[in-house]
Amino acid sequence: MLMAIDTFLSAMKSPQQPVPASPSPCNGAALRKAGRRVSQLYDEVLAPSGLLLSQHSILVHIDRAKEPTMGDLARDMVLDRSALSHNLKPLERDGLVALAIDPHDRRSRRITLTAAGRKKLAQSKALWVQAQQRFETAYGAQKAASLRKLLGEIYTDEFSAAFAGAG
Repeated sequence: MLMAIDTFLSAMKSPQQPVPASPSPCNGAALRKAGRRVSQLYDEVLAPSGLLLSQHSILVHIDRAKEPTMGDLARDMVLDRSALSHNLKPLERDGLVALAIDPHDRRSRRITLTAAGRKKLAQSKALWVQAQQRFETAYGAQKAASLRKLLGEIYTDEFSAAFAGAG
């Protein structure tokens, strides 16, 4: 995993093609580009922890929910279960999370942070705070807060229903 991060960071430091000045007329493409850029920037800051932003986010969600089921965690993260399962594998392999059968529903699995996962989360949280501060310095704290509010509206079930009903 560290080798993949080193390769990624080397690619990040090489000259990149300039980003076109005019935004895409497609909302989906513009959101995906912005998401990829922010992930790249946060991944670079989180690199010393050995985690990517996506992995840090999973650990944060597990920590908040304490012992979520796969379904609950997928729903909270707005991921399908197969994508969540794919993203959990390296965290489980590295001993940061543990999956166990739910004693109340043997069809479900619950996810917990291990002691190593809690330690890694604490380490990555300090780096995440740095990334967050850098984002807000570069973009503006008020604009960042407004952006989070707007994006929060888009990933709700209500927006999904309104989108489906608009067709």
